[in-house]
Amino acid sequence: MLRLSTDSDEECGRDYRITLEQMLRAREERVAWQTAALAQFGKPLISVTLVMPGPTKDGRVPRRAMEAALKELDDLIAANNWPLVSREVLWRNTGPEAIYVVDTDGRTLKSATIDLEERHPIGRIWDLDVITTSGSALSRVELARPARRCLICNRPAHECGRSRRHPLAELLRIIHNLVVDFDLHPRT
Repeated sequence: MLRLSTDSDEECGRDYRITLEQMLRAREERVAWQTAALAQFGKPLISVTLVMPGPTKDGRVPRRAMEAALKELDDLIAANNWPLVSREVLWRNTGPEAIYVVDTDGRTLKSATIDLEERHPIGRIWDLDVITTSGSALSRVELARPARRCLICNRPAHECGRSRRHPLAELLRIIHNLVVDFDLHPRT
């Protein structure tokens, strides 16, 4: 078990802040990676990133959150006997990323990943996108599922994110506390 201190700035990797240009480049590279995986395997994929606001995307808290996401996805895929075609993980200074290529229906995958995001103690900071073989991301709306909720006020998360309703320090503190609490009291 990873031990985390209570200093959220330090634990989220305060020493390395990324630029907007680095984030945009990472996003472009991720889309190219997804496109290549779709072309190579012709199966739906799960793109795994984290909801980590602010200029710091790497550190012990994001890495621990990603480790938990990977374990839960591995368990989910195994429990459903879905053939895992490919699994790749990148640990980048712009934040950890993973792609799972799974031989099952994209809507089934999206429904299962939404359930995982909603029921896991730190699932709300995971971003589990399902990309269909046509290259489009399935949305919660397409599955008649509610929008993601804000970690602080429970409004739709996109509203708070766009308006920057909450201070960054408060969001980082809540994310840090979620991960620390999960680490101290893991699910069995």
